[in-house]
Amino acid sequence: MVEWPDAAGGMRGADLAGAFHADLVGPLLAQQFPGLRYAAGRMGSGSDVLGLDDEMSRDHDWGLRLTILVDEDDRAVVPEVVDLLERVLPDRYRGMPVRFPMTGDPSTRHRVGVDTVGRFAAGRLAVNPLAGLSTIDWLVPTGQGVLELTAGPVFVDTTRELARVRTMLRWYPPDVERYVLAASWQRLAEYFPMVGRTAASGDDLGSRLLSSALASDLMRLAFLLHRRWPPYRKWLGTLFSRLLSAPTLTGPLRATVTAGDWREREGALAEAAGILLRIQRDRGLPTPASGVTAFWDRPYRTVDSAVPAALYDSITDPDLSRLPLGIGSLEQWVDNVQALSPERRAATAASYRAWLATR
Repeated sequence: MVEWPDAAGGMRGADLAGAFHADLVGPLLAQQFPGLRYAAGRMGSGSDVLGLDDEMSRDHDWGLRLTILVDEDDRAVVPEVVDLLERVLPDRYRGMPVRFPMTGDPSTRHRVGVDTVGRFAAGRLAVNPLAGLSTIDWLVPTGQGVLELTAGPVFVDTTRELARVRTMLRWYPPDVERYVLAASWQRLAEYFPMVGRTAASGDDLGSRLLSSALASDLMRLAFLLHRRWPPYRKWLGTLFSRLLSAPTLTGPLRATVTAGDWREREGALAEAAGILLRIQRDRGLPTPASGVTAFWDRPYRTVDSAVPAALYDSITDPDLSRLPLGIGSLEQWVDNVQALSPERRAATAASYRAWLATR
């Protein structure tokens, strides 16, 4: 483990990266590669990319990390820059080690990643946005993967490609957005009535677990409706608290996971769903007047099937309109961390095209 706190002086990782570039890496590149068009920023993995690192973050994979990106036309310079930095960077900067081990790579070396924009983006998204994204391609990236490209600071950028990629990834295209929203509402509709059914059958624990899972689904739906990419689970609640609707949603969601009686939990779920339906309606998206309804003739409630259907039926893209309702983006139906790794995600995403071939 690398000891950082005293040397870092309480600085955030992104601030250290910016100073590291300004004082050392930037001048080296200007001297040895004058005229090189490149971008430097704090991108990739790490809590500091989201601005959420703290003292505990420093126990692993934290420190003088920086990403240098060049356009595809300049890909030949990448190994030259890597070699230069390995030879010339000092052992320490501001009293901190420049070379240190990381999870998955125990070697002690500098952590300035150098790559092309397209290759780095593909490593985070499992698809290369510079090659153009089909509507099916848009279903492959995870919110965390997008944030690793777009959330961190960029200290300098003279490339032609990075700003283009970051702009492209601001949000889903309209039809893709409607498809993933429809999938979220469909999932809620399928599990909502089980909160009461399990409790009435004597399975209080099962009812509570369902309530918690639905609260998580509603939280993720809030990100979608606010057009914000959700991070991975570690920081989901933290970034949720910054959404505009968080002050009104927090109470119902908390009641969903803490109330002792299933009727209170169901009522809190219905209240949270109603808030999100109003947001959806205010955004001008297809939203029926009634959102939460009785589940057949049983004494339970659920999301009206008209909610996901209204979104799904408004999709005009020929591929998305042929995909099954309720599937959504890859991270809406796969939550296994290993399966969602970029190198496996591309293979998993072949399922979409297989479904299209059968419909």
